[in-house]
Amino acid sequence: MTHYAFPDRLIQAQAAWYATYQRLATADNTSETTVLRRRLQQLSVQIATDPYWATIPGRAPAARMALKQMAWQDERR
Repeated sequence: MTHYAFPDRLIQAQAAWYATYQRLATADNTSETTVLRRRLQQLSVQIATDPYWATIPGRAPAARMALKQMAWQDERR
């Protein structure tokens, strides 16, 4: 398995994405869900357009999955 040196900003953004998604799953009012959906969109753009991805051409899909797995494991602790 290849190990990637993700910048902290990217790990934090992915972890925030998971935390926001979990909050959205339990939200019980429309105004809160609207805010949380907007936050998910912002985080998605932030993650997808991070300059880090340009440093690993050809391996970005595998690196994106590694980032998600790392952030998911951190979120579950």
